[in-house]
Amino acid sequence: MKQQAGTMTAMSKEMQDCVDACMTCHSVCEETMSSCMQAGGQAQMQIMRALMDCAEMTRMCADMMMRRSPLSAEMCAMCARACDMCAEACMSMPDDQQMMRCAEACRRCSETCRTMAGATA
Repeated sequence: MKQQAGTMTAMSKEMQDCVDACMTCHSVCEETMSSCMQAGGQAQMQIMRALMDCAEMTRMCADMMMRRSPLSAEMCAMCARACDMCAEACMSMPDDQQMMRCAEACRRCSETCRTMAGATA
């Protein structure tokens, strides 16, 4: 289906929810990385890697959905995996309020990405 310039269809509510969840998750992961760096040696490399992967993946996923990339469903599936891994890593520090906030954002993003991964364009 070819679209003329300026006639891009509006995003579905599910897609907009997913973009919003991705952007929120990206921001919270970035804030959590900053918090980990300020804490010093307490932050484990595994957690930092998971945060970095998740932050990058969620930003890219949102970008791909906004430009209606034909790869966005596959990207959403990968993003959901990255979010699950990040949530799990953050859960390893249950006494850290920022980590718990991040885990919650990651789980929400994972849910919306799974929905979009199952949706047909």
